[in-house]
Amino acid sequence: MARTVNPIQDRARRSALEQAAYLALYERGYAGVTLANIAEHAGVSRGTLVYHFGSRAGLLSAVMRRFTRTITVATRRALRLADTPDAKLRAFVDNQFYGVQNTRRFYTVSLDFLAAATRDPELMAVQRDFLRQTLDLDLELARLAGEDGAQTRARQLRALVEGLSVRFLADAAPDLAAYRADCLGGLRAILGWD
Repeated sequence: MARTVNPIQDRARRSALEQAAYLALYERGYAGVTLANIAEHAGVSRGTLVYHFGSRAGLLSAVMRRFTRTITVATRRALRLADTPDAKLRAFVDNQFYGVQNTRRFYTVSLDFLAAATRDPELMAVQRDFLRQTLDLDLELARLAGEDGAQTRARQLRALVEGLSVRFLADAAPDLAAYRADCLGGLRAILGWD
């Protein structure tokens, strides 16, 4: 007799497994993490991970899709709630640098994943999907300075955020307020507001 699966419980289980995999990725790095490490982190068997995700690559792709979607949804919501152009910029910055440990963890995993994606077409597809999602947000901000040149400003905006994220990771004791201020100042300059 086939096992009956409760879709709500199944989603909750997958979510918990993705969270455990994310933390294992942060601790061990993309190249160093195994299904056994993730299973140990999650308190489940490797078979449970394979059942839910098919393979290590399937699990790690699901992890990156989930966490990039989480960031994108949170940023989009914050932009929607902001009532002025300046408030939109601040909301965007706060969602890019959202606490020292959270920011360090996210950008560490993200950059490690990107490095792996340069050699794996399946992972690169996940990365390109993330870039499409962020482009929509970047364009929304870039258009605050008008439609003309918005594509260029959006690319510059993304380059600023990614550059600051790399510096943030290399900084032994990052000052979150300083990174937010640098990001906000750079965005204002890109938009021609300074």
